[in-house]
Amino acid sequence: MKTIRLLIVALLLASSVSAQHHQSRRGKYEPTVYLVSVHEVDTIYNHNNSPLQQAALANRAAVANATQDYLETHRTGFQQDDYPKFVFTSRDNRFSFAVGGFVALRTGYDFDGISDNIDFVPYEIPIPGSYDTDQKLMMDASTSRLYITAIANTRTLGRVVVHIDTDFRGGAPGSYTPRLRSAYVNFLGLTFGRDITTFCDLQASPTTIDFQGPNAYNYDFATMLRYEVSFARKHMTFGIAAEMPRVSGTYGDNFAPMHQRVPDVPAYLQVAWGREMSSHLRLSGIVRNMYLYNNRTESTTSLLGWGAQFSGTIKLGRPLQLFMNGVYGEGITPYMLDLIGSGLDFTPDPNDATRIRTTPMWGWQAAAQINLTPRLFLSGGYSMVRIDKCDGFYAEDEYRQGQYIFGNIFYSVTPRFKIAGEYLYGTRENMSGAQNHANRVNMLLQYSF
Repeated sequence: MKTIRLLIVALLLASSVSAQHHQSRRGKYEPTVYLVSVHEVDTIYNHNNSPLQQAALANRAAVANATQDYLETHRTGFQQDDYPKFVFTSRDNRFSFAVGGFVALRTGYDFDGISDNIDFVPYEIPIPGSYDTDQKLMMDASTSRLYITAIANTRTLGRVVVHIDTDFRGGAPGSYTPRLRSAYVNFLGLTFGRDITTFCDLQASPTTIDFQGPNAYNYDFATMLRYEVSFARKHMTFGIAAEMPRVSGTYGDNFAPMHQRVPDVPAYLQVAWGREMSSHLRLSGIVRNMYLYNNRTESTTSLLGWGAQFSGTIKLGRPLQLFMNGVYGEGITPYMLDLIGSGLDFTPDPNDATRIRTTPMWGWQAAAQINLTPRLFLSGGYSMVRIDKCDGFYAEDEYRQGQYIFGNIFYSVTPRFKIAGEYLYGTRENMSGAQNHANRVNMLLQYSF
């Protein structure tokens, strides 16, 4: 008989789907929480209250504690996951994990010029155009995502967060090869593993259907060790990291690539204010030491790359939010979306091919979002990236400037299902003065789980 009672209580715990209401930045967060510590039923049953009363009390406490864990560790911003819908937790909340993701279908049509990329990248606008670069149809589900988050509440390290997420952008367009986006552990302000670069301000760009986003933004991933700390009642935050470098230069005949030896070092200082610190300004900097081999002297040399960025978001009441970032530096192509892999970290000196130099570059973006209702918002903005000529340019077809203009509308049919439409316009100009443009209309259907 006792065994039957224990099984009943265990089933009540394991099948519990109730959740307390917790206010979040996006409204009420109500996950479905499952208790998985069935081995603790004996402890519950042996208390003075009835087993069902004890089970209900334990369930409510576990749901509340687990929900709070995910509220306090959830990260918002550009391309970030929604709150997890399914959470599994032990009764004492020492360990929990959540699973989630979404299926997304992006459909796009380019006209009057194309960006020769599955995303809208001004760098990829062909110059000159041809018979095959006027119109293009795309349908893409590779940005669909899966993620797992685990949280352990420990005595020694405090709250430990482990996060892994993937999409299907790992191979050539259309191959749908799984790709590891991020895989990191965070505790006591330390983050190690693979995460979004520390030079990126996640809240500085609005939501776009276009998966890449504004060309002057710097959303990308890096393998890293990072430390962050908040102070002044969490109004200020400082972060610094060592990140695996990626070098993309033009070597010419006198230089050759080689393995890198020094990590990139980004750092930032942020000041935040407003309800739930919803507004902030951030000053970021980065230093890089890029190694290459001099074929002429048969020796190793290095070039100093550096960058500075001012970014932030300002919330003006409930309906309006502003976004912006401005960046300037030399040899920092991994930190400007339009220039990743462009070969412009450095180029041979056009006046002396035996010398090589870092490339000056800068960009900025500004945007606004208008929240018409809790389910409906509009956003739009402008972004531009430019390469400075300095003492001249290495090649006439070298990228000089790209522009990115967008406007969109998002509507949440349900809390888990959203639809959206977007218009994009972009231009590319080469050092020779030759230029071209592109237009794109995007649509999005996305269901989260």
